[in-house]
Amino acid sequence: MRIAVTGATGFVGAAVCRAAVAEGWEVHAFGRRPGVRHWDIASGPLADPPEVDAVVHAAAAVADETASAEMWRTNVDGTRHVADTFPGARLVHISTASVYDPFTATVDADETAAPVARYLNAYGESKAAAERLLTYRPNTVVLRPHAVYGPGDTTLLPRLLDSIRGRNLVIVGDGRTRHSLTSIDNLTNAVLLACTGKPGIYNITDAEPVALEDALREMFRERGLRVRVRHLPVRLAWNLAAIAENTWRPPGLAQLSRYAVSHLGFERTMDITAARRGLGYRPEPTSFTGAARW
Repeated sequence: MRIAVTGATGFVGAAVCRAAVAEGWEVHAFGRRPGVRHWDIASGPLADPPEVDAVVHAAAAVADETASAEMWRTNVDGTRHVADTFPGARLVHISTASVYDPFTATVDADETAAPVARYLNAYGESKAAAERLLTYRPNTVVLRPHAVYGPGDTTLLPRLLDSIRGRNLVIVGDGRTRHSLTSIDNLTNAVLLACTGKPGIYNITDAEPVALEDALREMFRERGLRVRVRHLPVRLAWNLAAIAENTWRPPGLAQLSRYAVSHLGFERTMDITAARRGLGYRPEPTSFTGAARW
């Protein structure tokens, strides 16, 4: 199997490259950092692409801000450029569960529940637009992971640890909210399966949802941290986030946004039946074993 990987120096892209090499596949790695072939996907299609069987599109701009022209250029125009560069290859597009409605809970949602017409920030909106432009492209697989974690994570775990003040962590809601998380190992397994599996759109998560506070406490235990979890009511958090986005950022809540409240305070669970059937996906349960070394 010959594959190209965009965003090959990022968290997901690098993991995909390692997994593909371990399978004996030929990997062409692309990105904007040293160590791989340079390609800024926002600038246009690649002039001299290699011949590949599949391209894994993992490059993306990720942030919580409500507007970003750069994000749109990378996530929408960049996706178009990747598709145009490899017109005959299988395209495996790494999307996100952020394409589901951020204003309501996502409860065991299947793939038909997204994209929607309203989003809280440019990230969700641009990723939904990227999915839409691929709707009629043949030989395409769209994967929707949620809250990807594991070794090499540069976003979720660092943000969580940065939110601890002293030995206290404030979370939105009562901590019992159910979430479908996605380990990097489960995601890379799904990506490799998608390179040859049935085209379509698939939710990709761990085997079963977990309660938010249970997951956090397991993570802290693995890292040897003694953290007291405190709770902020969802409605209050939403109102504070609206204020923080527009005017004043409360001390200790500098990262608070309605997007964050939506993803922490509302249930976010996805049905993975389609991936099990269409890709032969068999995920492992959520686990933070070894998190002290991440």
